[in-house]
Amino acid sequence: MIVTSIVRGFSPAFPVLQAGEELGGDSEYLAVDPSAVLWGRLPRIGDRAVATVEAGRSIVVDTVSHEGILDDQGSDPVAYFGRHGVERDQVLADAIEVASTRSRDSLAGPHIITGPIAVPGARPGDLLAIRIDELTMRAPYGVVSTRHARGVLANRLGFDGNYGQFCTVESREGAWFGTMPIHPDRPQHASFPLHPFLGIIGVATDTDTRVSSVPPGLHGGNIDIRRLTAGATLFLPVQVPEALFYIGDPHFAQGNGEVALTALEAPLRARLTVDVIPAADVTAGLGRTVGPFAAAHGLLIPTGLDENLNRALEVCVRNAIELVVSLFDADPQQAYLYLSAAADFNISQAVDQVRGVHGEVRIADFTHHAATELAKRVLERA
Repeated sequence: MIVTSIVRGFSPAFPVLQAGEELGGDSEYLAVDPSAVLWGRLPRIGDRAVATVEAGRSIVVDTVSHEGILDDQGSDPVAYFGRHGVERDQVLADAIEVASTRSRDSLAGPHIITGPIAVPGARPGDLLAIRIDELTMRAPYGVVSTRHARGVLANRLGFDGNYGQFCTVESREGAWFGTMPIHPDRPQHASFPLHPFLGIIGVATDTDTRVSSVPPGLHGGNIDIRRLTAGATLFLPVQVPEALFYIGDPHFAQGNGEVALTALEAPLRARLTVDVIPAADVTAGLGRTVGPFAAAHGLLIPTGLDENLNRALEVCVRNAIELVVSLFDADPQQAYLYLSAAADFNISQAVDQVRGVHGEVRIADFTHHAATELAKRVLERA
């Protein structure tokens, strides 16, 4: 893989956060041990859980990025990041171990998946609520890239090929920014604010084989919604007993669309709290399954997923109408009109086989909330 520009004089903004360091608290902890990850595949029914967390409890989970360890980068993160001046002790030891001891099949995705994690009592038909309490950057750098003819401009002259850029993290007036060169032979740089989130959060699929980590679906997975920062809650329809959820594909920043192929890929530590909404409450509160949706930062966030972007938008609008009707006792046609006047629909990502659209509906716009247990448990998390 071609690196667009070598970063000179790298000086880390903070030390890397190695496995087991600075944990604190009494939450369960799951490290990126080679025996506790999948590479490019998602958990399925019958897989052995590598950790357990009871409903209402929290767990701390480490993730590593696939960038810097893939075979087209040399499968050696010490050498890859070392070209940019990163010392060996500033490369994550768990990333080094995964790269040296694990391999992936040619049809699998690139992502390192931590899990699965069992939630006792969760059953198909329930909703698993995963609240993202805290996300901590584990390294002061990351990578953005395009490859495999998967970006929006794949097969277009001048933009095709496999290339990427090492980016550094810097602090400015109490906030974190990513910085990257914008020309390989000139000193100009661009910087942008960091908003860390997990690109992959999902539950195990009820399938005989482990599906690729690339396309998202009803199970969640690679939904790449940039709003899922700390404070957000993602709701996933449970597919298999004990849910068997997992996380991966950590990002420091992403633009809606993720047009080149990747976001700023970089490792995170996540503190998550899980809860289970029973199937009876889901059935009583929703007219139908609406797939993954979230409550975050005063917003209700429906999703739409399909190989066709127009169809993904249609699915998202229909899901948004169902949520507005169910959570706010709205008439469907009135909900449709409201969404046209007041809600936003954004392309989450357009590069992962299945296209994603997510809506943003302001909860404060509604003067009435439905008197269902589902409405209460969803809206209290926004």
